[in-house]
Amino acid sequence: MSERFKVTYSTLASPDPRLHQLYEEAVVQAKANFGKNYPMFINGEERFSEKVFEKRSPINLDWVMGTFQYGTVQDVNDAVAAAKAAFPAWSRRPWQERVALIRKAADLISDRLFEMAANMSLEIGKNRLEALGDVEETADLFRYYADAIEKNNNFNFPLLSESEKHHNRSVLKPYGVWVVISPFNFPGALAGGPASAALVAGNTVILKPATDTPLTAWFITQCLRDAGIPTGVFNFITGSGRVVGQSLLDHPDVAGVTFTGSYEVGMHILRTFATARYPRPVIAEMGGKNPVIISKKADLDKAAMGVMRSAFGLQGQKCSACSRVYVHADVKEAFMEKLLALTSQINVGDPTIKENWMGPVANQSAYEDYQKFVADLREHGNVVFGGKTLEVPGYNGYFAAPTIVDNLPLDHPLWKVEMFLPIVTIAPFADLEEAMALANDVEYGLTAGFFSQDEAEIQWWLDNIEAGVLYVNRPSGATTGAWPGYQSFGGWKGSGSTGKAAGSFYYVQQYMREQSQTIVD
Repeated sequence: MSERFKVTYSTLASPDPRLHQLYEEAVVQAKANFGKNYPMFINGEERFSEKVFEKRSPINLDWVMGTFQYGTVQDVNDAVAAAKAAFPAWSRRPWQERVALIRKAADLISDRLFEMAANMSLEIGKNRLEALGDVEETADLFRYYADAIEKNNNFNFPLLSESEKHHNRSVLKPYGVWVVISPFNFPGALAGGPASAALVAGNTVILKPATDTPLTAWFITQCLRDAGIPTGVFNFITGSGRVVGQSLLDHPDVAGVTFTGSYEVGMHILRTFATARYPRPVIAEMGGKNPVIISKKADLDKAAMGVMRSAFGLQGQKCSACSRVYVHADVKEAFMEKLLALTSQINVGDPTIKENWMGPVANQSAYEDYQKFVADLREHGNVVFGGKTLEVPGYNGYFAAPTIVDNLPLDHPLWKVEMFLPIVTIAPFADLEEAMALANDVEYGLTAGFFSQDEAEIQWWLDNIEAGVLYVNRPSGATTGAWPGYQSFGGWKGSGSTGKAAGSFYYVQQYMREQSQTIVD
């Protein structure tokens, strides 16, 4: 067992020099491993394909981290067949054994914290503390869902009975083969979290990660393999969404799917799955356009810090990122001064270097989108900070400046479009009702933040805001920073398909279906 450290999104800080030493040693080792060819994992065996794709680091496109397999339709069919064959034994296995295996895998993730975090930083551009937090959140999600099964006796409960001769029970049972399609921005937590929930509930799993982040998913696969996952119970397949992703969705033997990503793709999956022979569950988290409202009774230092951290953490590439701020006109100027001062202190560069808080955006598409959005915002608003791509000496990467936009007309489309980039728009308001109407006037409803020292205002905001994850007066993140067991994480409206949140009381049950059992003596 390695030395144990814990970094969460609420703290995102560690004064311990040993933590930084271990991370930096892991970065050196990760770079020494550049260029390897990584397999898929199907039916308990590593598998290689004829075609591969390169994974280059967005920090420096000259760094080829490795090559990964272009999965085929045949690979999909084999993975589904393996998972289907493994399902009867896995689902009937005592739940205590499933719980023990998932906890063992969680401990392996924690033991490999620095290796996984260093590679994640290189793979997607997370700074060291964000990457360490993502890996540890992954392990905590494994543990949280295992705890949920244990605390609820695998969701096996007695029902009312007509007499002593009648024995009625409600039990939850797994569905079958479950597909997890995970995003690039939280390649640990949003791959491992759903996969562990599905597994501990008794389903078998096929994980298909984003093509930008296959390496983190491979590390999760190794942890499950090394924990002793039975053959066929967990499968890992890489490749394109068009071939691998769509083939998984179209396969008649897939019983359910968890997807995290864009609204457009999430809605496509919901519609695709609805064309099957009978309804199949879809757990989709589909982004956000997350607002912050700042009252004239707010602590502006807290508000500025919370907005800065949520707008620009991970380069704004979080579904929970703060992308729009409505601030009372009486305090707008003072708030802007504080936000600009904090933003001006951000160092952008290689995120494996301690002093750099922002790394690159994820890929060429995001880099081009940033330039397109900034050109539009310059034309129609006032870019008061940033608004440019950056050259970092010695690196060939996708670096972009944190960007603050003022005076953008409220009818401009970018108030409602999820840009998924380090861009935040600011607008004044005259009264809170006006701000609330603006905050709720979007298709999304994932997270939202509020700053006020007035208890009545806070309760009014909580009663009226349309989002699933709410934060009040939170300087560590105005709209970001959920942690398993501390904040549930799930969206309303176009941000989520089930109304149930990850890391909370109701999540793991979504991977199971209810059965009523009556026995008469």
